[in-house]
Amino acid sequence: MNPILYYLPPSPPCRCILLLAKLLDIEFELRIINVLEGDQMKPEFLQINPQHCIPTMDDQGLVLWESRAILAYLVAAYGKDDALYPKDIRVRAMVDQRMQFDLGTLYHRMVDYFFPTMLMGAPLDESKKAKLREALSWFDVMLKGRDYAATDHFTIADLCLMVTVSQIEAFGHELHPFNRIKQWLQRCKDFLEPYDYEEINAKKAEILANNYRSKLQK
Repeated sequence: MNPILYYLPPSPPCRCILLLAKLLDIEFELRIINVLEGDQMKPEFLQINPQHCIPTMDDQGLVLWESRAILAYLVAAYGKDDALYPKDIRVRAMVDQRMQFDLGTLYHRMVDYFFPTMLMGAPLDESKKAKLREALSWFDVMLKGRDYAATDHFTIADLCLMVTVSQIEAFGHELHPFNRIKQWLQRCKDFLEPYDYEEINAKKAEILANNYRSKLQK
């Protein structure tokens, strides 16, 4: 049986899982949960995930949510080697740190700045913009002397950070001051191009960006 993925295509965390599935040649049974229409609060979904968030995965009874936990599981369960999530404990610690930085800082600050406008038409908060730029500056420093976020090759840390940064770029936030980020982002895009990057990530990032821009015009 193929694992089941409950998801919404434009969601950045869901896009991470779909890109990894392409990398690992995993065939999901895809089930859309439209959070804008309240699908996540339906009793049948709450029985699966009481926290009612996406992505949620069910792999033969193993139910996981939180995208970074799903990424780590999928590499362990379906990866042909450990390149995407190295077993070396020191390298893995770096991958974990970068993913936690994305979850708790960079992605969080992106959502905090852009999503109130995108979802509710709220005015942009310049103080939140400053916090986002601070997080980007930290990430730019982390990339000093590195081609990739955690080690000398692409890992799941690059995957989740790339989705976040590419969404920030799609929203129109200027990345010009962060040259290391710009070079790293292009490197990640090139790596993922053979794995339906354009369809899974770039086009879906534009869906959110277009929604955001439409709210700015009101």
